[in-house]
Amino acid sequence: MGTRLFQQASARPPYATAERRRSKRRLGLLALAVVVVALLSVASLTSPFSLAELRSFDYLSTFSPPPLPKDGPVIVAIDEPSMADIGTQWPWPRALHARLIGALRTAGAKVIGIDVIFAEPSSAPENDITLAAALGPDVVLAGDETLIETPQADQFVRTEPLAAFVERGARTGIASVHLSGDGTLRQVPGYGDGFAAQLAAVAGRPKQPISGTALLQTFGPARTYPTVSYYQALDPGQFLPDGFFRDRVVIVGLSLQNAPTLKAGGADAFATPFTVRTGHLVAGAEIQATIFDNITRSLFISKGGHGAVIAAIAFGALLAGGVVFRATGWATTAMSLAVLVLLIGASYALLRLGHIFISPIGPVLAYLSVVSSQAALDYATERRSRRNITRAFSRYLSPALVARLADDPSQLKLGGERRTLTILFCDVRGFTTISEGLKDDPEQLTALINRLLTPLSDIVLESGGTIDKYIGDCLMAFWNAPFDDPRHASHAVGAALQMLEAIERLNEDLRREAAETGTETRVLKIGIGINTGDCVVGNMGSTRRFDYSVLGDAVNLASRLEGESKNYGVPLLLGERTASLSAADFTIAELDSITVKGRTTLSPIFTVVPATGSAPLETHRHLIAAKYAGSLTASSPAFAELERTIPHLAGYYRLLRTRLP
Repeated sequence: MGTRLFQQASARPPYATAERRRSKRRLGLLALAVVVVALLSVASLTSPFSLAELRSFDYLSTFSPPPLPKDGPVIVAIDEPSMADIGTQWPWPRALHARLIGALRTAGAKVIGIDVIFAEPSSAPENDITLAAALGPDVVLAGDETLIETPQADQFVRTEPLAAFVERGARTGIASVHLSGDGTLRQVPGYGDGFAAQLAAVAGRPKQPISGTALLQTFGPARTYPTVSYYQALDPGQFLPDGFFRDRVVIVGLSLQNAPTLKAGGADAFATPFTVRTGHLVAGAEIQATIFDNITRSLFISKGGHGAVIAAIAFGALLAGGVVFRATGWATTAMSLAVLVLLIGASYALLRLGHIFISPIGPVLAYLSVVSSQAALDYATERRSRRNITRAFSRYLSPALVARLADDPSQLKLGGERRTLTILFCDVRGFTTISEGLKDDPEQLTALINRLLTPLSDIVLESGGTIDKYIGDCLMAFWNAPFDDPRHASHAVGAALQMLEAIERLNEDLRREAAETGTETRVLKIGIGINTGDCVVGNMGSTRRFDYSVLGDAVNLASRLEGESKNYGVPLLLGERTASLSAADFTIAELDSITVKGRTTLSPIFTVVPATGSAPLETHRHLIAAKYAGSLTASSPAFAELERTIPHLAGYYRLLRTRLP
């Protein structure tokens, strides 16, 4: 009946089982990664996921944005100072716009874009005539295209400037923009005749091929582009540096001096990626300038397709698998931080260097999902292993040792290791007679054995010992494994003395119960042998079942000492090394040197005596020396003196006298 700490269900050796567990974990990790990639690939098709990706674009594209292109558009702002200076309520007379066009043309403007829609005749026809006369091929007027959704059908409504304006050579550019689901402007408009595209055509800078998923690269918050007030542009010679408009694309439109906030809103103002940082909207005229630079300088960002998103998600899962391939732990956290920085950095580098946006959201979520899920599985496995270890060892080790082993299972080396141990054997004297007397009542015999072994086992565990096995009425235990115990010999001897006291208490209980029931009194006696020596301790047995046990000559001697104890009239015998190691804590007396069965050399044997004076111990040592010299006789007066001064060894002295001439 060995200590069954671990059992294996197959004939595979331990290393094969460990490899099988590793293979099972790897397959589980692969399955986890596949599931995560599949789920995130499907989730990437949903609107919330897409908006999250676009939000990540806002932060990445506005982190250290590229500098504003040189010689880009100039903004003429219809703003508060201009309204105050002109003193006329908006909309202003169109003749004023005609005057502005003339002033800009005179100042050398290459192209003039008016981001104002003149779709209906004004109340003063002469103003329309004046404006029409000022228009020409160098002017682009804004148009609009709106989608009207009804239960019956969806209809596009296109709004263009008056025909009289277009007939004078002015071009029409659709100034409409498309907002994302969260109301933010990120997408480059795909109109072939868009407002910025028409400005580019007139300026002789045709737009570059644009993908359908092109995203707008912004260069800063509101008022990043050079901006002057409308009233200043009416008289640039007075208010502006010489040549300010020369060969420049000029965009005229509403642009309030103080950028409106998201909460307040604003006319012809939009949220852009920079809005997440500033909280301010950007004027439509500046939006058109941004679009112009994006399409003429190929600065726009192409959004990766769904295939690229899935590949990025798979890459994140692959990185996670590499990090947790062997195990998860505190190092996983540090590595994960580095990997997350790597994923975000890779997305940013691709955006800046390749003008391609693949959001880090997918790979980051894939990485975190795989790592956290595997960490949770590893934690659950560790907890299950901890429970198994606790459950298995709790019957053989003290609770404190079980807790230590559960916290650090590596302290238990499987397969055996060489250690110096103190081994204890405890056996019931005359148990065969007791068993024969109770042969018709096996339940009572079992109860008696349990009453005997329970306190003895508790004493072993409380002293830090490990119970090796029960063999019928015999208990085997050892100290200094699986954990180091520098005082293992003293702890074993102390446990033996407590076991003898526990037997006395049990006998008192048995005598009282016998007196109460009128049954025969059964007196229990035990013999204990303790020896210290080098042993091999670990899991031993077959590949199907093994016990945590010890092997070695020191174990055999401990067993022999237990058997010899009855021949010396003492309940406890110690080996030489045990006696030496525990001498500082107990009073040790040598009894004899014997040759036990299976050994050819003499083995000194010792026992523990209650504290007594030095004189009786000195007399005892002289008696043992005389015994070894062959000069001790049964008539020696030392026997009578020692039986009186060391009564604990009285039985030993009487037996010794019977063996002497």
